Amino acid sequence: MTITRNAKAHWEGSLFEGKGQVKLESSGLGSFDVTWASRAEDPNGRTSPEELLAAAHSSCFNMQLSNVLVKAGNEAQSIDTSAEVDFKPGTGITEIRLTVRAKVEGLDNDAFVTAAEAAKTGCPVSQALRATPIKLDAALAE
Repeated sequence: MTITRNAKAHWEGSLFEGKGQVKLESSGLGSFDVTWASRAEDPNGRTSPEELLAAAHSSCFNMQLSNVLVKAGNEAQSIDTSAEVDFKPGTGITEIRLTVRAKVEGLDNDAFVTAAEAAKTGCPVSQALRATPIKLDAALAE
């Protein structure tokens, strides 16, 4: 069964002076303002495609890692992942860095790193972004 989620975007004006909005349609959670400045300079209370991508990637990775751990018999008490998406105007998205810290009883750090690497490979968002280098910093939380 295929699940489809959708968002809509609206833009007015030129790239540098214009403005727009992205609306999360499937969830109905809201609309978010976007501008070139929020993408390439200071966010000033607005979002960017890269920030939205970082949110999607970090949440997808957490779900995938949770599943990898459970299948190996080690349910996580908590998983916290941050994603940084680099955007270079004129070039595009150049790199993504995932940093994950988790509490998993009965698992050593090496086994956790192995699970995190498997999650990075299996994460559907990681798979969709294969053309972009994705670096992973994984460790058990202290």
